[in-house]
Amino acid sequence: MSEFTHFDERGRAVMVDVADKDDTRRIAVASGRIHMLPDTLARILGGQAAKGDVLGIARIAAIQATKRTAELIPLCHPIALTKVGVEFSHDADGSWIACTVTAETVGKTGVEMEALTGVSVALLTIYDMCKAVDRGMRMEDIRLLEKQGGRSGHWQATPSGVPSSPIVILYSARTAARWMIVAV
Repeated sequence: MSEFTHFDERGRAVMVDVADKDDTRRIAVASGRIHMLPDTLARILGGQAAKGDVLGIARIAAIQATKRTAELIPLCHPIALTKVGVEFSHDADGSWIACTVTAETVGKTGVEMEALTGVSVALLTIYDMCKAVDRGMRMEDIRLLEKQGGRSGHWQATPSGVPSSPIVILYSARTAARWMIVAV
């Protein structure tokens, strides 16, 4: 297993030095989905949401988020993206919308965080635009599907992509330094 790269020998957070890496074409694909009430899905697909074209706005939000990832993730390098693609799909029976973001660059570091940020913000935008009619929407399965380029080459998620039992991270505001990971 590889070591964590964002810590120095004393355990302090650092931005990874990528100066000696070669510029290569890098691609990352991430996805996630948002579950909602069947009526909410019907309104989105029928163009009947009060705030307008939900998926059109979510697409723009995803693209904008990929470009601003380094402003949101503290140790992430600013990246000159060469292409961002955003696709939506849905399942009426499961009552969900899936978002897939593909981010590309030619550079010294990967675009996984950009793709993941794009998916997250797209789903949050759908939530924001529809929360007046469905506050119980839930986002899930946000994950990296594939990455290409760089020293580590090509990587793809396993078919299931998730641990056999979900992991929940609990946080206590009273003890900000205390995190607990619980397998459910």
